[in-house]
Amino acid sequence: MLVAQLSGQRYNKSQLNQALMERLQDRSRSSIEYKHRNISAVLRDADCPYVNGYKPLSNYQGMLVEAVERVLLGSELFDRAARSAAERPAVDSAEPADDAIIVTPPEPSRPRHEINEKPAPYERRPFKRDYLAREARNRELGLAGERFVVSYEQYRLTLAGHAKLADKVEHIAETQGDGAGFDVLSFEADGRQRWIEVKTTAFAIESAFFISPNELACSRSHADRYHLFRLFDFRQRPRMFCLQGDLYDHLWLEPNSYRAGVR
Repeated sequence: MLVAQLSGQRYNKSQLNQALMERLQDRSRSSIEYKHRNISAVLRDADCPYVNGYKPLSNYQGMLVEAVERVLLGSELFDRAARSAAERPAVDSAEPADDAIIVTPPEPSRPRHEINEKPAPYERRPFKRDYLAREARNRELGLAGERFVVSYEQYRLTLAGHAKLADKVEHIAETQGDGAGFDVLSFEADGRQRWIEVKTTAFAIESAFFISPNELACSRSHADRYHLFRLFDFRQRPRMFCLQGDLYDHLWLEPNSYRAGVR
C-alpha cells in the first residue's frame, strides 16, 4: 500500500485488509487496523512516510520495529519510491477557495523537550532514513507551499474587506532571501503585521519537519506576530494547521546534528 501511495498508484485498502483477515483467522478487522496504525508509528519515528488514513498509534512492540526494519525499511523498492516522492518537483497548487483548508493541529506525539533539558541517554531507535530531510531540501515544493500561503493570505484579507492590505502581502523568502526568520509578510485586519513561516510536506499531517535556530529565535523575539503554517498532503489535497507565538511552547525539539571541530 505504501509503495503504491508513494508512486501515485491506486490501491484498495479494504480489499487488502480482507485478504489479511483470511490469512490471519484469529485477527479481527479492528485488530488489523490497529496493527497498521502501529506500523505507521514505527515509520513516523524513523522519519518515513506512512499510509494515509492509518494515524500513528505509538504503543508498539520491539518485535514490530525489527519486522518493519527488515521487511520494509530494508526494501530497495520502498527506498526508491520514498526517495522519488521526497524529491519529486512540485508545481503550484490550486489557489485556496475557502477556509476548509485550515485544520486543527495534530495531538502531541511525544513529550515536549524543555529548553534546558539535559541530553537524553543513548537508546536504540528504529534506524532513520533521510526522506523528510530530502523533502525539506526540495526547493520547488517549498516555494510552491510558500506561494500557496501568499495566495491564501491575499484571499483571507480580500474576503474580510481589506484589499489594500492584501496587495501588500509579500513573499519575503523570494524578495529578501531566507535569513529573515519567516517566509511571508502578511497582516491582521487591523493592520498589524503577521510574520508567517511555511513548512510544506506532501506527506501526512503528523510528519516531523525541520526548523532552524534562527526561525525559533524569531518566533520567541516576535511572538506577538509570529505564525507557523504547516502545509501537508500538498500534492493531493493541500491543508494546513497554524501555530501562533513562541514555537518553543508548541513543538518538541530534537537535535538533528551539531557543528563540530577538534579543540
